[in-house]
Amino acid sequence: MTLSPSSLSPSVPRMRQRAAALVTQQGRVLLHRAQGDAFWALPGGGIEPGESAAQAVVRELLEELGQAVVPGALACVVENFFVHSGQLHHELGLCLHTSLLGDGPLIAGDGPYERLEGGRGLVFAWFSSDELAHLDIRPTILRSYLLELLACGPSGVAHLVHRDGLVSHLSTRSAA
Repeated sequence: MTLSPSSLSPSVPRMRQRAAALVTQQGRVLLHRAQGDAFWALPGGGIEPGESAAQAVVRELLEELGQAVVPGALACVVENFFVHSGQLHHELGLCLHTSLLGDGPLIAGDGPYERLEGGRGLVFAWFSSDELAHLDIRPTILRSYLLELLACGPSGVAHLVHRDGLVSHLSTRSAA
């Protein structure tokens, strides 16, 4: 299906706030993929009203994996402009360095780990730098950030902005 600017409705992007866990262990990063998706992403989810990003990370990983975590410092802010089902979206993602607690499955083994959330299957897996280089990660701007993080370690807070091709076209049009 080809989308044109006129087929997108409404023209104002849907805004969403997302918290994501940036979990690294033994030179690998934890990613997840939802059933039916071809791409991988940092685990996490929407921030509920009145909830902090740290609280959302704790809740989401407990819901999705049954894994207790401790959120740490802000790693990066990701502004993601994309089209999904004909709707423009602007997602503001707060990615927090996150540590695993206890002796859950993520600590004990290499995975992958399959879970269900709301009737939808989720797969969690650890990826090394070599594997990340060939993986479809969304937003795509995260790949280079994650590769640098695994190679050099944390280095302050990054601000990443990603715009899908059609969204770039729409956002650079001049007003008539």
